[in-house]
Amino acid sequence: MKSLLRIAALAATSLAFAAQAQNLSIGTGGTGGVYYPLGGGIAAVLSKYVPGMQATAEVTGGSVANLQLVGTGKPYLAMTMVDAGVDAYKGQQKFQGKAVPVRTLMVMYPNRMHVVSITATGIKSIADLKGKRVSTGSGGSATEVMAFRVIEAAGLDSNKDMTRERLGVAESVNALKDRKIDAFFWVGGLPTAAVTDLANSPGVTIQMIDHAELVPAMNAKWGELYVKDVISKDVYRGMATDNHQATVTNLLVAHEGMDTQTAYNVVKAIFEHREELIRVHKEAANFVLEKQKTAATGGIPWHPGALKYFKEKGVKLD
Repeated sequence: MKSLLRIAALAATSLAFAAQAQNLSIGTGGTGGVYYPLGGGIAAVLSKYVPGMQATAEVTGGSVANLQLVGTGKPYLAMTMVDAGVDAYKGQQKFQGKAVPVRTLMVMYPNRMHVVSITATGIKSIADLKGKRVSTGSGGSATEVMAFRVIEAAGLDSNKDMTRERLGVAESVNALKDRKIDAFFWVGGLPTAAVTDLANSPGVTIQMIDHAELVPAMNAKWGELYVKDVISKDVYRGMATDNHQATVTNLLVAHEGMDTQTAYNVVKAIFEHREELIRVHKEAANFVLEKQKTAATGGIPWHPGALKYFKEKGVKLD
């Protein structure tokens, strides 16, 4: 009986999506990051190339907030880090008891963990954050999710070992400039506009904190979601050396109830008009069929509409 009820509910949701698909909203992030401008670019592409569709990008707290919007069953696309997406799919952590029936539309681009300070603070390692004032990201963000995991892997307690703020990247930059905080966490694409603003500020020298050595401990607890990576010293002005950090994959996801044709149209429009998105932000250059791999989804199933498009293009997902 439960199975029949679920099938009936899913069918009703699909019909609702089909009826409302002309008006899609895209959950992005704060204005200082990459999600928002890139989400705006995607909205423009969908509105231009999918007949009858009007898509808009919404400013949100980030991945967690976006996944919660998907969970409402309304016609949302969500930009999300895979770790937050897995939590939503499994109904764990911030989604405890509130699993979201989320499905992967595409693998987007790698998201780099920035642990940012300035040289005046003297902070050079994660251990140095003890006793400091630190922003771990806004409350609706996957930055906060990943920040807690980095801090935990370093053997620190995010509640006891530091004075913690919950600020978005733009707010974090302003707070660091004003010395209201000593460091902040931010997970985003390269370059992130707000971090660029900090690096270019007169009288400030940016200090990026290495933490790649913590990746094995993070993966041991949370699964193979993170990789050791590098932010080149050429990305942000004032970096003395390359920053060795942790990276996580970004996904574009939707509710399982999104009808197959709508999902297909979304994925097709994004890949076939990628050049327009690259002009919005260069991270869209990572939107390539060869990077659409099941291993990159963290176990979140593919949406049938995405699978239909990939099959047409001869993409092997494994």
